[in-house]
Amino acid sequence: MYPVSNAFLEAVKANTRKYYWTGRITTTAGTVYEFDQDDMVKGSGYITSQCCGSTEIELGTVYAAEMGISLFSEINRYTLEDAKVELFYHLQVAGGSYERIPMGIFEVSEANRKAKCLEIKAYDYMVRFEKAFTSLESIGNAYDFMVLCSTACNVTLAQDRATIEAMPNGSENLSIYSDNDIETYRDVLFYVGQVLGGFFVINRAGELELRKYGNTPVLTVERKHRFSSSFSDFITRYTAVSSTNLRTQIAEYYALDPDDGLTMNLGVNPLLQFGLEETRRQLCTNILNDLAVVNYVPFDSDTIGNPALDVGDVLSFSGGQADATKYACITSNSIKIGGRQSIKCVGKNPKLSQAKSKNDKNISGLLAQIEAGKIGIHTFTNASAFTVADVDTKIISIEFATTEANHAQFFGQVIVDVTAQPVTRSVTASGDVVIPSVNVDGVPVDPEDPEEEPVVIGNTEEQTITISLPMSWQEDGHADVIFSFEFNNQMIPVHYPQENWHSGRHTILLYYPIEDVVPNYTNIFNVYMRCVGGTAAVDTGMCIASISGQSMGASAAWDGRIDIEEYVDLFRIGNGSQNGRLQVKAFTEADEWEVKETMRRYYSDVKNGRTAIGAFAMVVDVPGSNA
Repeated sequence: MYPVSNAFLEAVKANTRKYYWTGRITTTAGTVYEFDQDDMVKGSGYITSQCCGSTEIELGTVYAAEMGISLFSEINRYTLEDAKVELFYHLQVAGGSYERIPMGIFEVSEANRKAKCLEIKAYDYMVRFEKAFTSLESIGNAYDFMVLCSTACNVTLAQDRATIEAMPNGSENLSIYSDNDIETYRDVLFYVGQVLGGFFVINRAGELELRKYGNTPVLTVERKHRFSSSFSDFITRYTAVSSTNLRTQIAEYYALDPDDGLTMNLGVNPLLQFGLEETRRQLCTNILNDLAVVNYVPFDSDTIGNPALDVGDVLSFSGGQADATKYACITSNSIKIGGRQSIKCVGKNPKLSQAKSKNDKNISGLLAQIEAGKIGIHTFTNASAFTVADVDTKIISIEFATTEANHAQFFGQVIVDVTAQPVTRSVTASGDVVIPSVNVDGVPVDPEDPEEEPVVIGNTEEQTITISLPMSWQEDGHADVIFSFEFNNQMIPVHYPQENWHSGRHTILLYYPIEDVVPNYTNIFNVYMRCVGGTAAVDTGMCIASISGQSMGASAAWDGRIDIEEYVDLFRIGNGSQNGRLQVKAFTEADEWEVKETMRRYYSDVKNGRTAIGAFAMVVDVPGSNA
């Protein structure tokens, strides 16, 4: 519910009210047209929004809100392509003042001219996400994918990273593999919304916002506020979810106890694939816990209207056939400008749907992923930004598998923002040099007169004059950006693509032919980057890559290997040497380990004996253990 004052809530429930609507149109050229209720054709304006379909509660939805209106206006309709339309509702509150609330921001999709009026149909910013999304491999948490989508489609996020990561599943690492059915950024948001147990909307400020179903009513709709209403004789509630595991080809079933409600079928969510069984179980259980708060009575009602209500708001009803102890959620909201407001909550009867829901857990099928001789492709993009200095940093990592021993090709493109270290120029002169301030005849030299030149008088002593140029002579230097390739934990020698760049944005294309790919094995191709003489930054989505070849498919089953990388700054061991070797009695640095999976596992590692550091003949005695 849009935050309004108590005076607004009292005024909107009164038997009579005084209100009016206004709006503003801003063209892409920056021209602004203001209009008020006198400019609106009576009964023509409406705003509709929803978060579910017409039959049942849904997760991850990304519905766009629609607005339509007819205006008495002479605006040239051809100038309204992609124009922004804003609507405002003004309600008179106690004391005679008017409280204004925004009703949304929309972009014009159609503008038609009639004899005396202009008809406009517009949608909110959700349609911007209807933009092609190349099937790229990527890794990150839910907020990283939200940033990736919002940046690519130019829509601001309503919530910050801390808010999203505090949600169940919000801090979990998710992966998108190339074997998926994602076509647009809107599809990506749909799957992210499922993982977070909510749905996406564009709020009234034009920002992308994740909302969840709740169980706390924000308003009670009394009988006198309803023109008509109908309520179901059952309560919609969920006690299980099912999700198809692409690797095992089985629909996995997760339920509460007792399992006597509906089952939400999540389908094949690309973000819930290729993880450990415990990880998938925890992700799906968290989704189920968010869904378990759904305990709604489906209804359909025409009311006097409260423009502050939004989809996802939980309501209670009193009077008539309504049960004041039961709750309902607005899944569909339709507002007529100057007329009634229609609200609706959809849902299924658990008793009638139980048999079908329980059958969903037995669904399984054959998912052919590899066809011999067919060209396959694995792709990657970075879901988070990173900065590189003079240490090799992994920027691309692609896992792939083939059914045949063959060859593959790696292609990559990286857009890099380079900040090179500045260089200060200096000039040094030496010799018997004296520059007097007067000429030989004693007349002072005018430094502003280019025709007067001072006379150089010899000196018996040699002297050196060092001239430092002013700061304006400080020049931008060059930074060396170096790339290196690694295949199956073996660095590829000789081939190191390198560029020498000034500060600014640059693009590099990378290529490498991969020979002798081992079949039926998880192959890993990594790309590292380092920057000498400055820093290099790669923004979100600015690094894309692919590996293509014949008979390629999804990665093979996990082979039990865990790779751990640690970067350590330069340090000194001891203050001297003994028998040609550096000695140390104890470490002062503490080790910290974190297992990136839902199910925590604990282990201990005892450090003892003698440990060689690098290629040097240094020996360290380290008693003790770390768990």
